[in-house]
Amino acid sequence: MRAAHRVGRLALGLAAGLTLTLSGALPASAASTARADASSAHATETWTIRDVQQRICVSPTYGHPGAYFLVPVNGTWSTTLTTGIRNLPPGSTSVGGTPIPPGSNYGNTVNGFVQISIAPLPAGVYTAEIWASDGTVTRTAPATIESREGC
Repeated sequence: MRAAHRVGRLALGLAAGLTLTLSGALPASAASTARADASSAHATETWTIRDVQQRICVSPTYGHPGAYFLVPVNGTWSTTLTTGIRNLPPGSTSVGGTPIPPGSNYGNTVNGFVQISIAPLPAGVYTAEIWASDGTVTRTAPATIESREGC
């Protein structure tokens, strides 16, 4: 009789484990370990946007309706990074940037792009900010927009 009970408990344990696995759930002890691992992984992530001295020169009369800046991210990250640009000159717009999936980069690879449309604007030098965010940390790099004749 004892052997039958042991086999029954073993079968019940296996069925519960299989059900949790198939449903994507974790037992409480494994879930807390996974959260701790994710928390420590996030704490050890190191990534930044490389400042590659990006600049564009545009005509004050016409601006530049279809341009982009690069989002070169170096380091390691475990969540998708969202990207964009802010502080554009008046009348200029952006539809946003490309998301950068989890990964790492320690070379000269460009991970993302930010599309911009620069409106006609008075001559001068404008500094926008390219940004990337993991949802907790946001990093930035400058992007120079020069408006002058003869570009």
